[in-house]
Amino acid sequence: MASPKDANKAIADTLPASVADKLPHIPETKDELKADAKAAANSLGSQLRSFAAGGFGGVCAVVVGHPFDLVKVRLQTAEKGVYSSAVDVVRKSIARDGLRRGLYAGVSAPLVGVTPMFAVSFWGYDVGKQIVTSIKPPGPDGQLSIGQISAAGFLSAIPMTAITAPFERVKVILQVQGSRLKPGEEPKYKGGTDVVRQLYKEGGVRSVFRGSAATLARDGPGSAAYFAAYEYIKRKLTPRDPVTGKPTGDLSLTAITCAGGAAGIAMWIPVFPVDTVKSRLQTAEGNVTVGGIIRELYGKGGVKAFFPGFGPALARAVPANAATFLGVELAHQAMRKTFG
Repeated sequence: MASPKDANKAIADTLPASVADKLPHIPETKDELKADAKAAANSLGSQLRSFAAGGFGGVCAVVVGHPFDLVKVRLQTAEKGVYSSAVDVVRKSIARDGLRRGLYAGVSAPLVGVTPMFAVSFWGYDVGKQIVTSIKPPGPDGQLSIGQISAAGFLSAIPMTAITAPFERVKVILQVQGSRLKPGEEPKYKGGTDVVRQLYKEGGVRSVFRGSAATLARDGPGSAAYFAAYEYIKRKLTPRDPVTGKPTGDLSLTAITCAGGAAGIAMWIPVFPVDTVKSRLQTAEGNVTVGGIIRELYGKGGVKAFFPGFGPALARAVPANAATFLGVELAHQAMRKTFG
């Protein structure tokens, strides 16, 4: 059997340098093996911390942002003339269902799903950064470029979609069913579990995961803009030495909150029309297609029809995403103090 040293030499001699340099180095000594094991442990530890911090940040986002999201979805899915404005949605929802149920209808699904959803998002972002780093190393200052951050953000949306799509399907169905009921009519669904059960009975797994492609089409570019904007603003706000240009301290929680809020706006602006199509697709009954929904929307109101609820979405984006990143940073700080 060839030794690790001989194997490394054979790889270098056989393959082109551009290919061989990308392949992992086989440890040749015990010290190298220990170093590789330590690096792997550090990588796993970083991913687990990102997973936990993302989950906590997601809970913060739901508590702050759900009423805004409910208004957005009801404006996106209501027939023309049902609501005159976002304030009208709030007024009618509270009058019909009270304050708690009126503004937090469908909150059970995101509360149950948001912890793994955001946890997977921030874990995927951490993995994405490791992937882009393996392709192109960081700059001389040790930081990834904004382009690399965008790529890592896009990659984070791929595993997240598997969780986001079914939970958002349940959430939007629960959010809109109250507004579609006639006086005295009983709601079709009694809760998140009942939605999943009936969807599965009607159309199997495919029905539960309806809108997955649209969800990825929204979250891929949205996450790229999200993390890139946060990192860019965070770097601009970080205090630096005027001579060396190197960071001189940690970013304040106020600055983190501002960067998080701005990141939420940056995420929504380019993908909002996709979100409108996704909401329509996930709440529609029977067999519908993306193309059919796009034609229907455009036929009813042109380009403007793709932006109902845009104001509430941006209004939600600031506090909800400020809360998300604040929660993530606080969770990281707590874990650093606890585990070092």
